Amino acid sequence: MAWDFSTDPEFQQELDWMREFVETETEPLCLLWPGMDHTPPPPWLRKVIDPLKQRVRDRGLWACHLPPELGGHGYGQVKLALMNEIIGRNEWAPTIFGVQGPDTGNAEILAHYGTEEQKARYLRPLLEGEVFSCFSMTEPQAGADPRLFTTRAVRDGDGWVINGEKFFSSNVEQAAFVIVMAVTDPDADPIRGMSMFLVPADTPGIEVVRPTMTYGEEPGGMTHPHLRYRDVRVGPEAMLGGEGQAFVVAQTRLGGGRVHHSMRAVGVATRAFEMMCERALSRRAHGSLVADKQLVQQAIADSWAQISQYRLFVLHTAWLIDQGGTASVRKEIAAIKNLGAKLVHDVVERAVHVHGALGVSDEMPLARMWMQVPMFGIWDGPTEAHTTTVARQVLRDFSPAPGPWPTEWLPGRREAARRRYAAALAEQAAWEARADGAGTGPTLTQNS
Repeated sequence: MAWDFSTDPEFQQELDWMREFVETETEPLCLLWPGMDHTPPPPWLRKVIDPLKQRVRDRGLWACHLPPELGGHGYGQVKLALMNEIIGRNEWAPTIFGVQGPDTGNAEILAHYGTEEQKARYLRPLLEGEVFSCFSMTEPQAGADPRLFTTRAVRDGDGWVINGEKFFSSNVEQAAFVIVMAVTDPDADPIRGMSMFLVPADTPGIEVVRPTMTYGEEPGGMTHPHLRYRDVRVGPEAMLGGEGQAFVVAQTRLGGGRVHHSMRAVGVATRAFEMMCERALSRRAHGSLVADKQLVQQAIADSWAQISQYRLFVLHTAWLIDQGGTASVRKEIAAIKNLGAKLVHDVVERAVHVHGALGVSDEMPLARMWMQVPMFGIWDGPTEAHTTTVARQVLRDFSPAPGPWPTEWLPGRREAARRRYAAALAEQAAWEARADGAGTGPTLTQNS
């Protein structure tokens, strides 16, 4: 029986190194250059971050989500989950480790579906950390529902012409290329009627309607623009995967990414929890430590339990993916995506409260964490959509009752039990009758 919650000692050493490195080397970047983690660095900043990236490479921890032939280690989802728990503690760490979004997901689908020419042109620079990329899927009128997408790619000779609008195309203003999801066969089922295209960001016809930002983002930080594609022409070599395969390609990108985001949620919640515990042990109120107050103790106990439960759930989901891929684990992936938003909400809210006025100020990281809470419910698809997925997947393992009453209806079960043990019940009745006639003691009666 294989049932082991331990981490290989050698890999644990790498995790320990990562934890110290993230705290001592990437945290100062967040304090001095917030919002610049997704922008091409100017020369003076390259002098700071390039040596840090090299240290990660020297340690063998750069872009570990990809196979060895592409510069990674081909780590399974469990190892990647443990790494993302640490990387998720601040915004600069993913960039320094070569796993920043949306580039990791884009690199995964390029690795899976890209031609050799596409990998050389787009994937290699992305893996080297020389460029950023954009995934342009959601639309103003549709959100993430592909059945409502209207952006079209129409054949023109041997190439394609793209027209339409996309919303929340993250980091496109800093990207070297865009992966665009467009309808190529409007008469087909939406799942089979769309295709993916690799489009250089400087292709004529790509227009930024407005550079939307999430609230709380630092000036100069990542934007999520509303884009308009107006007669954007690409050649046949631009298609990523086969025609009509966009949905399959997108699912490949999102499955593992949701696990990574979930463990980064653990990282955020854990950091908030650590701050809460430190504050409770440092602050006095009404004659005793805040940590001695019972409601604060409840906040600490509840937070610790929530983090522990969720962390194990995510790691188990990662283990299931390692055993058989993402297709059979849709239920678990959707569930952890949902619960991560609630975890961050609950733990960060308690941490803010324990810190009092300081917790809502701009002098603690908690304010930024709190502003990110709703985003955990939106990233990789809204909570409601994943809730529906979980329910549908769960219900597939069940059947309706065969008759008008539930299978657990007690009168029916009791009657079935009587029929099964009719002989024993007859013997019981005879035994009780003899005992009553002899006056030898109390009798056993059947339940009515």
